[in-house]
Amino acid sequence: MKLTGECFCGSVSYEIAGTVRDARSCHCSRCRKAFSSQASSYALVDPSEFSWTRGQELLTTYSSEPGYGLRFCSKCGSTLCGVFNDQVHGITLGCLNDDPQIEIARHIFVDSKANWEVIPDRVVQFAEGPPEES
Repeated sequence: MKLTGECFCGSVSYEIAGTVRDARSCHCSRCRKAFSSQASSYALVDPSEFSWTRGQELLTTYSSEPGYGLRFCSKCGSTLCGVFNDQVHGITLGCLNDDPQIEIARHIFVDSKANWEVIPDRVVQFAEGPPEES
């Protein structure tokens, strides 16, 4: 499967020559601010299957902690991906052009969700990070 994605203004685009996996929605206060939303929608990608196809020079990286960060378009501000040690680690699902044929499997950091957000009871939820990320 080949997936494509781009920022809001279309200046930066990418291609994934494979699949995305482990989709999750993070409800922590940092993700709410980084994504200007109630939560982030993010899926992991194999760095060897990811490539920028347009506008890589327009990317800006914000490092949230040593080794980790987010890359976004410097023109429109769309958050496109997460990075670990300067390699793309995962992508924001909202910037995909194609159907990744994946569902969000878990909601993390729900104990710090916004008071105005309601998360359905039927979804897998973790008070903090899932056990393998703790």
